[in-house]
Amino acid sequence: MSRFTINLLEGSVAISFTPQAAEELQTALSQLMDRLKATAVKTAPGSRATPQKPMEYQYTGDVFLEIFCNPNIWATPFAAKVLITVRDDRIRLTTEAELSRLIEDINQYLEQS
Repeated sequence: MSRFTINLLEGSVAISFTPQAAEELQTALSQLMDRLKATAVKTAPGSRATPQKPMEYQYTGDVFLEIFCNPNIWATPFAAKVLITVRDDRIRLTTEAELSRLIEDINQYLEQS
């Protein structure tokens, strides 16, 4: 198990993470990007895109990691942010991160693993 660093809007957090969990997160983020693209595309002026279900990713290891994003509230995938919660029995951190930066972080982790 190696360290996965998540870059936040201000600062970063590093947790123990497995390559298998990283691949699962990468898949979830890819599906989220597809949902975000679907909400950004409108078929006709004034029409609304079909509402997409939110992404909820959870990982339990040395710490509990949860990543949540509602694709229906972001105009484009590049504007999207995710809500990140990292907690264990002593501390809980809840903050936002840019989706595009999180995708870069997970890709970098997988390249190094």
